[in-house]
Amino acid sequence: MTPSPSWQVRHLGMPEGETLVNAEKVLEGLRDGDWEPSDDVRGPGESEWIQIQDHPHFIDAVAEMGPPPPEPVDESRLDMNPMIDVALVLLIFFILTATYTSLRRSISLPPAPTDGATASVNQKDIQDRVFRMKVSLDTNGTTVIKIDDRSVSLDSIDRELKEHVRNSGRKEMHLTVADDVPWGTEAKIYDAARGAEIHQIYWPKGK
Repeated sequence: MTPSPSWQVRHLGMPEGETLVNAEKVLEGLRDGDWEPSDDVRGPGESEWIQIQDHPHFIDAVAEMGPPPPEPVDESRLDMNPMIDVALVLLIFFILTATYTSLRRSISLPPAPTDGATASVNQKDIQDRVFRMKVSLDTNGTTVIKIDDRSVSLDSIDRELKEHVRNSGRKEMHLTVADDVPWGTEAKIYDAARGAEIHQIYWPKGK
């Protein structure tokens, strides 16, 4: 008994195909979605693979089927683009706000005399409202801070200033800072002074 001619179909790009008993099975696979018109087919006695839609045996059948239905839209998919845009806007807003806040934290220092004259201050007149702070660096590069000749650490400067103002009642400060003291240290002292509600800072001429 002679075996019936068979057809072979393979998905696009695959090295081997599947054997089907006849051409009707190929068309049935197309209708069921098992195969795509762009998949390859090879008929009995044929040595070359040909796309189903280009094979003379299936051209008319593929044309009658029409284009495949569009894939359904996945409504559960979340579009992240608007969320990313909002996040970037918020990030820019927070950066600008933080910059503005840091600028507001700086204490308004007294203006320099406009006439070039240096005002003389009597120590006895201000000793009840002004205390002294001196900031320098030792030979090891460590910050040395003294409040009225009392040494305090930079890490505790906020608490020390608040306690000193509360105990002495003086809310004006005569500040002397060495030239080699980093600006970051000065900024921290200014912030601490603001937190301690010190409303006036005096510093030697030239610093």
